[in-house]
Amino acid sequence: MNWDKVEGNWKQIKGKVKENWGKLTDNDLTEINGKREQLTGRIQERYGIAKDEAERQIKEWEKAS
Repeated sequence: MNWDKVEGNWKQIKGKVKENWGKLTDNDLTEINGKREQLTGRIQERYGIAKDEAERQIKEWEKAS
């Protein structure tokens, strides 16, 4: 999935994001608003993982979506 597509369809896609990263709150998803760097940071924060790991998870999610 192309990240431009994610940003453009964030309202539809954020449910899929929440399925994958259930610790993200609705407020997190609203604040992220489709921005990849914001998503990376929130995943790091909520799951206590390194930036590299968060980015790897996002890339895997993109491929699967």
